[in-house]
Amino acid sequence: MENLLRIGTRGSRLALVQAEWVAARLRDAHPTLEVRLSTFRTVGDRDRATPLAHLPGVGFFVKELETALLEDRIDLAVHSMKDVPTRLAEGLEVESAVPLREDPRECLVTPTGVALADLPEGATIGSSSPRRRAMLLAARPDLKFIGLRGNVETRLAKLAAGACHATVLAAAGLSRLGLLDRRMVKQPTSVLTPPAGQGALGLEFRADDDPVRRAIAPLDSPPPRLAVLMERALVRRLGAGCRTPLGVIGTVDAAGRYALEAYLLSPDGRTVLRQSAGGPACPSPEEARQVGTLLAESLLAAGAAGLIGADPGAYANGADDA
Repeated sequence: MENLLRIGTRGSRLALVQAEWVAARLRDAHPTLEVRLSTFRTVGDRDRATPLAHLPGVGFFVKELETALLEDRIDLAVHSMKDVPTRLAEGLEVESAVPLREDPRECLVTPTGVALADLPEGATIGSSSPRRRAMLLAARPDLKFIGLRGNVETRLAKLAAGACHATVLAAAGLSRLGLLDRRMVKQPTSVLTPPAGQGALGLEFRADDDPVRRAIAPLDSPPPRLAVLMERALVRRLGAGCRTPLGVIGTVDAAGRYALEAYLLSPDGRTVLRQSAGGPACPSPEEARQVGTLLAESLLAAGAAGLIGADPGAYANGADDA
């Protein structure tokens, strides 16, 4: 790395905003460090027509960046953590530092800011995410769905053009883009539980690159990092993938008190499995991972394997990329 740190990112507006945020804080923490950004097009960027749940493999929004890391073309990849598989390519690391996390909740987006309960009977929701579809069906079995992919601005434009009555977007992405307004109604996590890592940034680097590890250390915020470690450990132990209707949300406060909630459903939303864990202190990364692993074991004992089915176990965001 010497005095230059090369950051790789996707080229979408949201990805660039996130990467620039990281670059600015690295410059603040290391005034003599030169930080450069390079953009990459991933499989998920190139194929905007096929639902991600139907594409083969995993890591649709990170693989090209991971290849660049392994080939020493970049030193650091900045991702939305929800897009990062829980099983990384050998030699890479992403759980060393997690910056302050944005609101992980989901937003129901309509042209006028209608609540979920007030959508008309049989309303059409634009979403390609199995997770979002199953959870919305559990709350409103009358809803209909159409596939809707693209970046945040594209999906908002399709909604405005009348493609559907509503769509669902992550509050974090809307906030980072400065788009949050009255059209977006944040949903309780009990109704729409986010994917692991939503709202957090994933800072991925080569595991043996100690200079980069030291460079990103000042960006770390322990409470969100511990929460993300719990979430990712649960998904990793379940072996769940992007086709699994699974949500998980962890919280850790300044005193170390923690809570972890998981919501797993059948694709039609008719079979539901919820479990939670919590305690007075979660002081270390290893203990955080253990919390997630133990809750996953409890879910498996309650029949989770039957809901997960044959989904490949390397979780990345469930078919919507924002």
